[in-house]
Amino acid sequence: MTTALLEKAPAKVNLSLRIGNRRPDGYHELESLVVFAQVADALSFTPARVLALSVRGPTAAAAGEIADNLVLKAAHALADRVAGLKLGRFVLSKRLPVAAGLGGGSSDAAAALRLLARANRLARNDSRVMQAARAVGADVPVCLDPRPRLMRGIGDILSDPIRLPRLPAVLANPGVAVATKDVFGLLHRTCRSAPTASPLSSVECAARAGHAAFLAQLAMDRNDLEAPAIALQPAIAGVLMALSHSQDCRVARMSGSGATCFGLFASARAAAAAARRLRSQHSSWWIRATALGGSA
Repeated sequence: MTTALLEKAPAKVNLSLRIGNRRPDGYHELESLVVFAQVADALSFTPARVLALSVRGPTAAAAGEIADNLVLKAAHALADRVAGLKLGRFVLSKRLPVAAGLGGGSSDAAAALRLLARANRLARNDSRVMQAARAVGADVPVCLDPRPRLMRGIGDILSDPIRLPRLPAVLANPGVAVATKDVFGLLHRTCRSAPTASPLSSVECAARAGHAAFLAQLAMDRNDLEAPAIALQPAIAGVLMALSHSQDCRVARMSGSGATCFGLFASARAAAAAARRLRSQHSSWWIRATALGGSA
């Protein structure tokens, strides 16, 4: 009996997100400090003659049609680039909220590419794997090797991994979905200049100075999609307020295009206590205490 290969697909969190003007091709220039959480979807792969995917788990019902799943799109993209690629059956355990600003679908696709690379003895840095990632979506390349990085361009320019302090955090989603295209559609009503680049050296310098110094610098940054997302889903503002008013919360911000928000805390104990309080007050929200900044 063939043993299934397993990969985690960790939640992607944009600690900062600056958006520039829309380019002629319709995409936006951006700059984002990306990290990954310990909470994750899980994906297994068993080699077989036919490509297949089944989806289960607490958020599976919201994941859409299987035929449209990015796991299958990633497999097809790599098969188009690698002759005789060994395919098989994927089982996705969907635990992250959908359309939530956590890059769940992109992370699932990246996990699928890692599994196929392992099964076919391809190096993870094989150019065909990266080409397939870019073909699937703008957020997939950064998820291939889930470590903290600065992401620029349209998501195609990635820094080397950045060593960050462990960041105790709470992720909270009010149970509303936000379509990225709708958030950008509202953003288009205001003219924006190109995002000012944050020198990699300044991020690394703050990180070396320790947890408190890094959070102090991060607090001065922003997510440019926060305001349009709140206009579409006002519940996001309530999540940000609840997080920011939690004891020992140092930074509260929305991730990506929302609606998931994160709070960064002084300690893991403070994050766990905040998560417990929020669950008691908002039983319908998706809430997780976790840590950000490291690999999956």
